[in-house]
Amino acid sequence: EVKNHPFFIGTQAHPELKSRPNNAHPLFRGFVDAILELKK
Repeated sequence: EVKNHPFFIGTQAHPELKSRPNNAHPLFRGFVDAILELKK
């Protein structure tokens, strides 16, 4: 947990191997969604 930070996650997996340009892994989709929400 990182206090006062909008998004933080740690993993030892390699979700980048499961991502595709038009079908992002949920971990990356969540990261992008969090950034877009902050920009509003």
